[in-house]
Amino acid sequence: MDLKIATYNMRKAIGLDRRRDPHRILNVLNDLNADVLVLQEADRRLGPRPTALPFKMIEGETDFIPVPFATNGLSLGSHGNAVLVRKGLTFHDAHTVELPGLEPRGAVSVGIEGKMQVIGTHLGLLRPYRHQQMRALAKHFDHVDLPTVILGDFNEWSPKRGFEPLEVHFDVHSPGRSYHASRPMAALDRIATSEGVELRDAGVDQSKLARIASDHLPVWAKLRITD
Repeated sequence: MDLKIATYNMRKAIGLDRRRDPHRILNVLNDLNADVLVLQEADRRLGPRPTALPFKMIEGETDFIPVPFATNGLSLGSHGNAVLVRKGLTFHDAHTVELPGLEPRGAVSVGIEGKMQVIGTHLGLLRPYRHQQMRALAKHFDHVDLPTVILGDFNEWSPKRGFEPLEVHFDVHSPGRSYHASRPMAALDRIATSEGVELRDAGVDQSKLARIASDHLPVWAKLRITD
């Protein structure tokens, strides 16, 4: 099975012009032409954390279906992490994963087509907490029977260090510099693949629209499930 998958920290749909524009975010997502989209900061931060991408807009302006993680009927995901799946693809075993740390962090996990598990996450700002969170994700992987990919904002500025807790089971890939969108200097957004997942191509969307829609650029990958 071949899939194109993408990860995007959409900063609650607030662009570099300081405008909240969900239409613009949806246009960026549509232009990626991906099968599965993993989002960070998809929900607003305060109160009941309503989605920054209204469900009706997703339904009316995209070919994607939100994976249901939230229990409040208002959020798109959990801890701001969300997954959109292209219509026609089946998904299953959708659940959330709580992660340790000084500030609330989490991950979302969903099976795709019965062949691959996708985990989306937004790790902490401090490396000791990121290591705790990676160890929790690695422990979660022990209970997954499918080839797995972990995507998201890893918040790691080092090009080589900082991923040790994942490296037992995963290869961590950096498709390119994705932050800051106006002048990309750091590869904060990463993709980690387990055995059974072949990374065939990957990159960063540097379109004119993506450079203003958020402070991160979207990262994409073309994957082949070999198991």
